[in-house]
Formats: sequence, C-alpha cells, structure tokens
Amino acid sequence: MEIWITVLLFLLGLLLIIKGGDWFLDGAVWIAEATGVPRFIIGATIVSLATTLPELTVSVTGTLQGEVDLAVGNAVGSVTANLGLILGISLVCIPSAVKRSQFQLKALLMVLGASLLLVLSRGGTLRALPGLALFAVFGVYIWSNLRDARAGMAEDREAHPKRRTISRRKMAGKLFLFALGITAIVIGSQLLINYGSELALLMGVPASIIGVTMVAIGTSLPELVTTLTAIAKKEASMSVGNIIGANVIDLTMILPVCSAVSGGALTIGAQTTALDMPACLLLCCVAVIPPLVTERFYRWQGVVMLGLYAGYVVLLVT
Repeated sequence: MEIWITVLLFLLGLLLIIKGGDWFLDGAVWIAEATGVPRFIIGATIVSLATTLPELTVSVTGTLQGEVDLAVGNAVGSVTANLGLILGISLVCIPSAVKRSQFQLKALLMVLGASLLLVLSRGGTLRALPGLALFAVFGVYIWSNLRDARAGMAEDREAHPKRRTISRRKMAGKLFLFALGITAIVIGSQLLINYGSELALLMGVPASIIGVTMVAIGTSLPELVTTLTAIAKKEASMSVGNIIGANVIDLTMILPVCSAVSGGALTIGAQTTALDMPACLLLCCVAVIPPLVTERFYRWQGVVMLGLYAGYVVLLVT
C-alpha cells in the first residue's frame, strides 16, 4: 500500500507541474503576443522562462533538502530530454526552416553552456565563483533576447499602428493565471522531490538515475505540451525557440544557482560527468549544426536525436 500512495503523490506532483506550467504559459504567451514580439523570440523568452520554472524549482528545492544527485540529474537530464525526446518528436513531425539571424547566437550559447558546464564540473564539484562564467552566458542570452524583442516590437508598431488596446480585465485574468500557475508548480515540485526520492529508495534505483529520467522528463512536460500544441497549430518556430531557450536557462542558470544555495560548492556525481553531460553536449551539437549550416531542421535529424536519446536511456538502466 505504501508504494501505491507514494506513486499517486508523485503523479499528483507531475499533474500540478503540468497544469501549473500550462496556466503560466497561457498567460505568458497571450501577454507576449499582445506586444507584437516575433514568435521565435516569444518561445525563447517568455515561454522558455515559464516552462523552465519546474526544473529550477525542483533542482533548487532538491539541493536545499540534500538531494543533490536528483537536483543535478534533473537539470542536465531535462536538457537531454528536451533535445533528444521533445525536439526529436517535433522535427520528425515538422522539419522546418529557421532564420539564422534569430537562431545562431542562441544555438551557440546553448552549446557553449553545455561545454562550460562539462569543463567546470570535471573535478566533481561545481563552485560558485567559476559558475559565474555560466551566468555570463545567461546574461548574454537575456541581452540578445531583449534586443530582438525591442526590434520585433518596433517592426510590429510600424506594421500595425492602430493595434487594439488591451482591456484591464483581460490583463488581470492573465496575470491571475501567472500566480495560479506558479503556486501549482511550487507545490507540485515539492511532491516530486519528496516522492521521487522515496520511489528511488523503494525501487532500489539511484537518485541520480531517477533525476535524469523520470523527474527530468516530468519537469520537461511543459516543453512537451508546448511542442505538441505547436505541432498541432503548425507553429514550428515557437516550439524550437521554446526548447533552445529552456535549455540555455537550464544549463547556465539552474546549476550555478544550486551551487550558490548549497554553500558555494555543488557536488557533481561521477555518472553525471562521465555520461549525462557528454550525452547532453552531443545532442546539443546534433541539434544545432545542420540548421546553422543550411538554415533548416531535417526529419532525419529528429530520428537521429530520438535514437541517441533511446541509447542514452538504455545505458542508464543497464
């Protein structure tokens, strides 16, 4: 009976995270679109920040509660799941073109973030001071998004000089979704940490493996929901922008924050440096090299990424 209660509470945590991310995302996308910001930038900023909240909350909460393997595995595993599973599915369904001017810097920052994280964690510890290099990458990412957003808003004002005024009532409703979504995410992540760890113990599975699989995929579900919605609505640029943006945030902000709250030194397990981070970096390269060269994503690329992710999961569980 105990294990079923644990499973149910774990699933309740996932449900709250999914719905919380959905409510937050709905409010964020509406507000962003009302400003006339391009869809790729919306995906890379408001949407990616919203969908990254579960990973941030789970990892920081895990670190504060001493579940370091779960926290680190979740942050790195979420990037791997976002690319290998979620972007892989997206590319198999809608291989799309991408503007190099919008994509190039963000893609290179994602690869740089994964490379820096691997190098800085080689000694088995991520220290707060060297972690500032990751924060610098995050700062460049935010700056580039603000620049692109301003440019997009200026173009939209020229194209639509008589844009309809947004009612206060509607804006209040969307802001309420923000608050409701954040509350659900915080409560859900707490359940996920507590009962994810308990599941690992009951099943005899190391917390690091739970972190990079069940919890990582669970906290990546908002990105998956966004991607499936984008596929249904033929909005490929929104999906790609969301995934790239969420990954940059995961790689350059979450673990440095965890390192700071853990007292300045975050312990990184051997599995993470030997398998999880190299797999993450490999998938980053497979994801960005073809579109950087040809300005297109390909269906075969999605198949390769799904295959690599499947191989990674097999290595984890064997």
